[in-house]
Amino acid sequence: MANNKLLVDERQADLGKFMVGRLLPFRKKRQVGPFTFIDHMGPAQMGNGIYIDVDQHPHIGLSTLTYLFEGSIEHSDSVGSKQIIGPGDVGFMTAGRGVTHTERTPQSERGTGIITMHGYQIWVALPKDKEEMEPRFDFYPSTELPKWKSGGLTFKLAAGNAFGKSAPLQGYSPLFMVDIYAEEATKLDLRDQLVGEVAFVIVKGSITDQDEKVEAGQMLISKTNEACEISLEKDTQLLLFGGEPLPEERYLLWNFVSHSKERLHQAKADWKSMVFPKVANDDSYIPFPGE
Repeated sequence: MANNKLLVDERQADLGKFMVGRLLPFRKKRQVGPFTFIDHMGPAQMGNGIYIDVDQHPHIGLSTLTYLFEGSIEHSDSVGSKQIIGPGDVGFMTAGRGVTHTERTPQSERGTGIITMHGYQIWVALPKDKEEMEPRFDFYPSTELPKWKSGGLTFKLAAGNAFGKSAPLQGYSPLFMVDIYAEEATKLDLRDQLVGEVAFVIVKGSITDQDEKVEAGQMLISKTNEACEISLEKDTQLLLFGGEPLPEERYLLWNFVSHSKERLHQAKADWKSMVFPKVANDDSYIPFPGE
């Protein structure tokens, strides 16, 4: 493994009824570009009373990006948004100075038998001057995302700018997230296609980088995009993401992200005092861990 690359294995994390594989943050690498947190959900079978029911919880200083391959999630937040996010859609909630939200299996999918849930929950840290912006929610259906084919690969640009194309979702600092599928064994040359740090999350199949094989459930991080060519096995799917690193270090405390540790502790106190905005018609509440 070259000294400008890191290989990360998913670590299991228990979210109550749901196990996820955590890829970021990682001990040796806290962020990739502005991306600061990545959880891989599933693939998992749900039904028979077992559904996603993430009760009301807060965020500050970040945007959450939800991207699914199978299943759907109903997002509700304190801004007043209520949106079902399905396969290939992008849900992008910007917390700014403070937001609360819930994530649940839609009522329409409950009691209909076994359903498969598979996707990623991603946090993107906000630039320092945007950390206290007004919260908002943006939704981009799969049909609006740029898609194209080249050299045995199909591409879908979920966010930002890459390969000379631009997604409707630009975010608040230079970034990119691309869903790539190999219809046949082929190579992908990234030279001059991306700006900033690059990470490869292997959804299924495997890639090879300079004789290093990276498989499903692993993430390869390259600190530069120089001379980056990878080989993909047939039927491999991967997420390519990254961008320009933010100039200041970011700190995490539970669901909060900030350049300021004092701000994190203020958010903790605000949540315990229940002064965050609330999701309408929802009295659920996730306590601060360990309290």
